Amino acid sequence: MESALKPFRILAYVVGVMLLVLVTCIVLRYGFDIDGPSRVVSPIHGFLYMIYLVATMNLGMKARWSWPYIAGVMLAGTIPLLSFVFERRVTRRVEAELATA
Repeated sequence: MESALKPFRILAYVVGVMLLVLVTCIVLRYGFDIDGPSRVVSPIHGFLYMIYLVATMNLGMKARWSWPYIAGVMLAGTIPLLSFVFERRVTRRVEAELATA
């Protein structure tokens, strides 16, 4: 389970930062008619989010989480700033499970 936690943590931060960059690009696109940055950032964020989903599924299966919890952690990558909050909660939960094992 420890081997699955590190990639999850890294990807949670990367996806969270990329989502903030994407939101900024969307504001530029629809607020100021500057669509160049969003054309570059959108596919990169989408690709990284797919990797985040795989990392979350890997960690969730190894930690034997319930399906609703796994889905909630996956959805945390779609709301700005929430992936940072969930990364911290998941890390605490996994570290507590490792300590009791």
